[in-house]
Amino acid sequence: MQPTDIRDPAILIRTLADFRYAMRRFYQFSEKAALSAGLQPRQYQLLLQVAAAPEHTTVTISYVADRLGLKHNSTVELVDRSEKEGLVARSEDSSDRRRTILRVTRKGSQLLSKLAGQHAEELNDAAPRLIDALEHIRRHARREAQ
Repeated sequence: MQPTDIRDPAILIRTLADFRYAMRRFYQFSEKAALSAGLQPRQYQLLLQVAAAPEHTTVTISYVADRLGLKHNSTVELVDRSEKEGLVARSEDSSDRRRTILRVTRKGSQLLSKLAGQHAEELNDAAPRLIDALEHIRRHARREAQ
């Protein structure tokens, strides 16, 4: 995608549509890959957030709820299902007994590793389209700010 005039609103709109389409295709891929691995898509997202939390971050239900954009009670249900399936484990926070700390189990880590490789391959294919669209949007935003 090579825009001819970054100031043209029609080109910007087309670029935004192309970007959303590329993202939607990636999300659809991700959902199908998770289901093929025996996970619900939200369980894969949960595993990603728990496993990838920055060092020294206490991974709690609240942390995961925020990262996933879910309500607290929906996150509790997701964690309950995932714990029953052996994907995550909970432990009591020794410094605040009201909080539960989450970690990914060995089973969860194995599934996550498998899916991460598949996702990296898919993103490698999608990256040129996404990067082009983002660069065009960034140039447009810079131009508008001037």
